[in-house]
Amino acid sequence: LFRSVEKTRKIQEDFVQVLKRDDGSTKNITLIDKKNIHNNLLQVINQYAISQDEGARHSNRYDVTILVNGFPMIHVELKRRGVAIREAFNQIDRYQRDSFWAGFGLFEYVQIFVISNGTNTKYYSNTTRFNAVKEAGKARKKTKTSNSFEFTSFWADASNKVIPDLVDFTKTFFAKHTILNILTKYCIFTSENLLLVMRPYQIVATERILNRIEIAHNYKKYGSIAGGGYIWHTTGSGKTLTSFKSARLASKLDYIDKVLFVVDRKDLDYQTMREYDRFEKGAANSNTSTTVLRRQLEDPDCRIIITTIQKLATFIKKNSAHEVYDKRVVIIFDECHRSQFGDMHAAITKKFKKYHLFGFTGTPIFAINSGTGKNPNLRTTAQAFGDQLHTYTIVDAINDKNVLPFRVDYIKTMDKEEDIEDVKVWDIDREKAYMSPKRISLVTSYILDHFDQKTYRRAFERTYSYSVLTNVSEVADAKRREQVQEIKQKQHISGFNSIFAVASVPMAKLYYEEFKKQMAADP
Repeated sequence: LFRSVEKTRKIQEDFVQVLKRDDGSTKNITLIDKKNIHNNLLQVINQYAISQDEGARHSNRYDVTILVNGFPMIHVELKRRGVAIREAFNQIDRYQRDSFWAGFGLFEYVQIFVISNGTNTKYYSNTTRFNAVKEAGKARKKTKTSNSFEFTSFWADASNKVIPDLVDFTKTFFAKHTILNILTKYCIFTSENLLLVMRPYQIVATERILNRIEIAHNYKKYGSIAGGGYIWHTTGSGKTLTSFKSARLASKLDYIDKVLFVVDRKDLDYQTMREYDRFEKGAANSNTSTTVLRRQLEDPDCRIIITTIQKLATFIKKNSAHEVYDKRVVIIFDECHRSQFGDMHAAITKKFKKYHLFGFTGTPIFAINSGTGKNPNLRTTAQAFGDQLHTYTIVDAINDKNVLPFRVDYIKTMDKEEDIEDVKVWDIDREKAYMSPKRISLVTSYILDHFDQKTYRRAFERTYSYSVLTNVSEVADAKRREQVQEIKQKQHISGFNSIFAVASVPMAKLYYEEFKKQMAADP
């Protein structure tokens, strides 16, 4: 595995190698051209065989391999229609154990694997394979592990429509510009030596941002919402990775001076910095004060800066005239429309002359749910950022099994004495109704009564009680009886966890006190 990691590093980071000739002279060799991708030569081979004579544990014959400049970088494993696609995944796992390292170990240069049974086709990075191998070793030690097969991805079009059929997949994924872009732009070799290959919606969103920057540059539309836009990607879909790759690629554009990634609070600033450092050590700079932020804005080597809305607002307030206002700056807001965004937006558009403004959000604001704000021109996400560049909703994420599905139960907490006309519902003081002591008491009581059931704790308890506790009466030793009861108590905490969400902090405090009260009365 170590050799494979080092070969991945050569492809992703150290792709210019020094070749020493027999006469002692040296020559730089580019393994893969990342700047001009069509300078790379693609070739396809099939049924490549490797034998035990070459050091393999077992002789193997590989289905289809795509070479880039002579190096095998994409491997395709095919099964007949009707055979589970997982068999192709397991086959590659066996290749790794038996023969990828054999001969000259060239197949350890493979970056991306594609598996298909004709009907379903998926792709994944070599790290997923490494994890599968490591997990297989752990499984033999009876250690519980995650399933790496679940991290394989379907390919999809820009509208998130999955392309599972092998023929359609081949026409799109294996188009020369697409596969070379994925290899050179949309793979990330992290500081933890993991290779991540982006999912289709992440790639499309990044492409849309870069295209918008380029069009705004060509037509001089920077400094307005025409030069930006927003990405609607649901929570849990990997917005941080998408924003990182967008910021990284934007920072490499010759005409962009700075990329600012703006979050709302200091803890999010630290969290984002930690994530960015995990993707690429030292790729971005964070700051602890407005003074440090100013120093970074003046440093040409600080290409990507992570900061908070508060620090950026203070900087603008304290520096009415600064050279950065005339620079080409890409500003990306994470979870846009936080509490201070309206004022921040006005300050940015007033001071910065050549900005590109982008927003990432899982909950965009449309006219129908905009409410009332100070500035009527900044009530919706589109008013603040411009066009919606890409969408990946919770429905898409559930269909792709990237997030857990919802199960919604509606529980009636109050009986109404008389029917209320729909038109009069909006006249009710909803905040007062939701914070009614009677309602809070009923909701709390319902949660305490049904928590084990909803989180599947009781299911575990019943199963364990049947298999072990039926013999408690036969246990004569009192100490042994206590041990059995203790085991039951530990088993009782199995199941799912939960998050309790309410509309406001004052409401959360009321629920907290009510939970304490009811739990003390019935421990």
